[in-house]
Amino acid sequence: MTTYGSFPGTRPRRLRTSPVMRRMVAETRLHPADFILPAFVREGAAEPVPISAMPGVVQHTRDSLKKAAAEAAAAGVSGIMLFGVPEDAKKDGAGTAGTDPDGILQVALRDVRAEVGDDLLVMSDLCLDEFTDHGHCGVLDAQGRVDNDATLERYAEMAQVQADAGAHVVGPSGMMDGQIGVIRDALDQIGRDDVAILAYTAKYASAFYGPFREAVGSSLQGDRRTYQQDPANLRESMRELALDLEEGADMVMVKPAGPYLDVLAKVADAVDVPVVAYQISGEYSMIEAAAEKGWIDRDRAIIESLTGIRRAGARTVLTYWATEVAQKLSAAR
Repeated sequence: MTTYGSFPGTRPRRLRTSPVMRRMVAETRLHPADFILPAFVREGAAEPVPISAMPGVVQHTRDSLKKAAAEAAAAGVSGIMLFGVPEDAKKDGAGTAGTDPDGILQVALRDVRAEVGDDLLVMSDLCLDEFTDHGHCGVLDAQGRVDNDATLERYAEMAQVQADAGAHVVGPSGMMDGQIGVIRDALDQIGRDDVAILAYTAKYASAFYGPFREAVGSSLQGDRRTYQQDPANLRESMRELALDLEEGADMVMVKPAGPYLDVLAKVADAVDVPVVAYQISGEYSMIEAAAEKGWIDRDRAIIESLTGIRRAGARTVLTYWATEVAQKLSAAR
């Protein structure tokens, strides 16, 4: 740095002097198209059911889900990721409600496609955990362990049923070995090579999923550490990434987002496919709870958290604030 007397000759603060200056030199910008809205639909619900651990988020009825999808599309959000919440009586060991053409997730996919057509990417969570009575992401063997290859057969059927119901994109989230290849083959076998796969490539066994368990009415006992990744590992994510790309993933995801920005950055640097990050329930709930206490500025914290995720390398972010933020961004333009 060149100095003249006791004064600095270089003053980076000049580029921070006003809102318009800061806007002009911003390296990372948020846009409505950067977001995907995760949404829950509850079978048999007569009205939306608030999720106590996620203030402002509900388990939708079929009608309120259609309205939420239309609002997201109008706000310029890119997609909606649907999670089905079946009646408890319909859960079983194989998660058969997840592959029933008349199951709640498939019904919701048809509803939303009829509502928004191709104006919003309609995405479906491809996993069994919402539909199994044991709450795991796959079927269990005689010893009570998740059977990887038996689960792949269920995923193949699930992919085909979701594609038939109208999904533009399927999101396999179970972290089974070989799931992307099996799902790609299953879709291609029924002539649905147009359906994209968003691979949950690096999905960690995180404590931040807690509120989500309420959102989907999870029956889980125990944990998912035998198939979700150990939070201590990063190189393992790169191995998973290579396998998913080899098997035909169209997009890849890091989940959770905030606690794993280093993983997100490394994945983004390594690939030439779109990278997605999921700002999960615990991240949402912490900001909402702190804001409710008056400890932080809610709106600034939301934007800062999303900017950090985009800056780390995410092209697109799943966030429960998707529509709200998109509307505010559009209003500010």
